[in-house]
Amino acid sequence: MWELKCQTLKKSGLLSLYRGQESFSSLGGMAALKAFTKRALLQPSRGNPLKRPRGVLLLSPPGCGKSQFCKTLGNEIGRPVLMLDVGQLMGSLVGQTEERTRQALRIIDAMAPCVAMIDEVEKAFAGVGNAGDSGVSARMFGTFLSWLNDHESDVFVVCTANDVSKLPPEFCRAERFDGIFFLDLPGASEKEAIWNLYREQFQIDRTQRLPDDTQWTGAEIRACCRLSALLDVSLAQAAQNVVPVAVTAAESVERLRTWASGRCLSAEQPGIYSRETQVASGTRRRVTRDPSAN
Repeated sequence: MWELKCQTLKKSGLLSLYRGQESFSSLGGMAALKAFTKRALLQPSRGNPLKRPRGVLLLSPPGCGKSQFCKTLGNEIGRPVLMLDVGQLMGSLVGQTEERTRQALRIIDAMAPCVAMIDEVEKAFAGVGNAGDSGVSARMFGTFLSWLNDHESDVFVVCTANDVSKLPPEFCRAERFDGIFFLDLPGASEKEAIWNLYREQFQIDRTQRLPDDTQWTGAEIRACCRLSALLDVSLAQAAQNVVPVAVTAAESVERLRTWASGRCLSAEQPGIYSRETQVASGTRRRVTRDPSAN
């Protein structure tokens, strides 16, 4: 049955099926988000469609693990991950885009139970409200919103965004998603877990001194470990080639954190995200030094 479904998926050209081996153990941090989604998806609905989980919206600066979380979620709860590229829905003929959108949503319903992932959703629907496309983006967005609110299939939707303030307010209202989570720059404990994970993956000596990782994301920690293994240099030397996004885009990252404070759930700790609490925890990092050093 699954082979037939996969063939139909490939034939449509509107969706792609992600197949990987990653699980939550390969992803450092995000303790609250992991616990929330796993509990929601593994909780029995007892045949009541009203109790089915709807999905989550993930907001963060680039490189904090939003997309990777979506991919690991499928393996963790035993569901296939369908990736929807909104750009592939656009057609050149009148009405073609709307028909492709409805077809993609029908396929997602048919593949249930599954996880549907829409990456960088604010860019996917960037044309909403723009009269230059004769309202095509607005109609496509309206169709997706209606499905998001009314679908009865067992589909868990995960949308990621780097700037949710660019989305219309109706997209984020209650009952579209089970929660809107903010993934901030990793704190001290998260960084330690991420360093341990990637040092093991790239077979790097754990006694090496860690570089200054102030304002680093998980992607930048991975880049440092990969470059260290690739160039056969120490982590401190590899870190000279890494410029964190919190430095190159400091203003936008700060604006995003300020917007999310008090408005989003924290991906690391249960409850509402607080910028002041996260910034304070991020400044306290334990530095691992080479025990042989003087």
